[in-house]
Amino acid sequence: MSTPENSLPVLHTVSAMRQFRSTLPEPVALVPTMGMLHRGHMSLIRLATRRALSVVVSVYVNPTQLTSVEEQGAYPVNLDDDVQRLQHLKGELCRERQGHEDTVLAVFAPTDQEMYPHGTDLRQRFCSHVVISPELTGVLEGEDHPTHFLGVGTVCLKLFNMVRPQLAVFGEKDYQQTVVIKRLVEEFLLGLEVVVAPTIREADGLAVSSRNAFLGLERRAVAAVLHRALKAGITTYQAGQCRREAILEACRGEILRERERQSSRDPSDQVTFEVIYFGLSDRQTLENVEEVNVTRGALLSGAMQMLPFEVMARSNSTQPHDWVSDRVSVRLINSLVL
Repeated sequence: MSTPENSLPVLHTVSAMRQFRSTLPEPVALVPTMGMLHRGHMSLIRLATRRALSVVVSVYVNPTQLTSVEEQGAYPVNLDDDVQRLQHLKGELCRERQGHEDTVLAVFAPTDQEMYPHGTDLRQRFCSHVVISPELTGVLEGEDHPTHFLGVGTVCLKLFNMVRPQLAVFGEKDYQQTVVIKRLVEEFLLGLEVVVAPTIREADGLAVSSRNAFLGLERRAVAAVLHRALKAGITTYQAGQCRREAILEACRGEILRERERQSSRDPSDQVTFEVIYFGLSDRQTLENVEEVNVTRGALLSGAMQMLPFEVMARSNSTQPHDWVSDRVSVRLINSLVL
């Protein structure tokens, strides 16, 4: 454990985490993250400090829920920066509470060896893992990433066992993940509360995410189309249309309008993207909803891939571009509750 003077405790091993946990005042809250902390994370941590006397923030890029080396590269952890952000937040909380610093805040940043002593390939026979109901994990985000929630469930169960929190805080942005984690907690009798916090958004509706940093200026502007598409679906529903196809068609219509805008631009400045899915689902079971029951509502969700620019094709462009960000393909997700 590293604990320089006036800094947060930073723990790197399971044994250190368990020893530290034995000293913490309860209740204890866990806020799992994959680093690159932003104001969305800070909102989760703030909520945790209002509900618990001790808050552990885990910083771990979990390879078993990511589908490629490229996707893992979208989470370049700078632990020092994250600890500084948390230290700043701790100071803010202390000032807001007029000097009464009554919440213990700590960081758990384990290594792959600590988390997966038998390796990170969960398909190997020596690796144990958690399988959640395919009805929850094989749709939406899990349809084209079939091992994603296998990794999510496994890492969360490990973190829950290591930290032994009374509550864990997740963001509603990853709505399907919160449903899966609630099922995990219920079926494995873990005895902790899963707290879901509202999505933090930019002014144009884009959900705050670590991945946004890789969009660059032009792709960042176009990325808001995902939120606009979902809002178009919401508007259709609010106008009295409850059928699945009508709501999703409204979403697709907004996507089509953005593609037409891009096609009118110079080819070297066009932003390209692919819609992965739009879904209208039951909020508890994630089953497809063909017609929304107004008393139950539904989850309207979508995902898209912002494609990298072709650098050579853009060499004659007069527009400024962030060449580093432009080369990274970025997956974005969003959801709204009807």
